[in-house]
Amino acid sequence: MSTKIPKIIPQHPAKSGVDDTDGTVVLERRTLKTKPPKLYQVVMLNDDYTPMEFVVIVIQEYFGKDLETATQIMLKIHLDGRGVCGVYSRDVAATKVSQVLDAANKAGHPLQCVAEPLDS
Repeated sequence: MSTKIPKIIPQHPAKSGVDDTDGTVVLERRTLKTKPPKLYQVVMLNDDYTPMEFVVIVIQEYFGKDLETATQIMLKIHLDGRGVCGVYSRDVAATKVSQVLDAANKAGHPLQCVAEPLDS
């Protein structure tokens, strides 16, 4: 059994990227442009049964708001039917929603919270 040497067919330098002078290959560096992650807003929905004080405590604990800001968000939820508690990446927003729903469930309140894509 004899071993044959493969025949090399010369290619055009512009197509192959090979320099005719010394046989080196020149690679062009391209910077990758990544898009920032899509943001989601965590929205709490109003109901007629969850105490306002509980909503304020949840906003303070899970969204890191001070008492004044948490109270303003709670009033917006109460008056408008919904209020934005924070804007996060998808995974963080989903975690916040899960934490709020779990806390409300454990306390026996029907508080609802959702994550919605931020339009922009």
